[in-house]
Amino acid sequence: MNRDNLKSKNESESSPEKTRKGISRRGFLKGAGMTTVGTVALQSGVLGNTLDEQSLDEKAIGPDAELIKLKVNGESHSLAVEPRMTLASALRDKLQLTGTKVVCDRGACSACTVWIDGKPVNSCLTLAVEVQEKEITTIEGIGTPEKLHPVQEAFIEHDATQCGFCTPGMIMTASHFLQNHPNPDLEEVKTALRGNLCRCGTHPNVFKATLSASKKM
Repeated sequence: MNRDNLKSKNESESSPEKTRKGISRRGFLKGAGMTTVGTVALQSGVLGNTLDEQSLDEKAIGPDAELIKLKVNGESHSLAVEPRMTLASALRDKLQLTGTKVVCDRGACSACTVWIDGKPVNSCLTLAVEVQEKEITTIEGIGTPEKLHPVQEAFIEHDATQCGFCTPGMIMTASHFLQNHPNPDLEEVKTALRGNLCRCGTHPNVFKATLSASKKM
């Protein structure tokens, strides 16, 4: 082995900068130093202008209660809600619109269904702060005790209510469906209401009531 090759081999074996995986201590310390500098820069506000420029235009809400406005059944309401409050809770606890029921509280049964801008939505999965400036319709908004909605009448006539917890969501879903499908058959009704669950097992009567309401509507 010549002198140059021996020198190169000795330097490679004795160099403290090298590791078996090819990462030197110098490289590691250099990277750690850059991480520390970055952390200090963020904490000291050096990068504040850059971060501000990249921030969202929307105003941050919370953590305390915030005053919002909701338009429910054609009327505007001002109420203070925490960012975590669901629309279902706001309707029931703040506006006393207890027709909307909370059963599973996880979007699985659709008992809490309301309309937002005319579309059925699970209110237990919707934050109240998200639906400002939108049209919200609850079971109280489609009929009154003096003048029931045809679907409400049909549910009574065909004994499709049972305990009543799932009934508002069923009616809201069925009413929306019939607005867009005025002459459905049984299979179409079953498909439309497949997301609404009833622990009492009244689905056959719910289907009959929906078909009956379609003739009235």
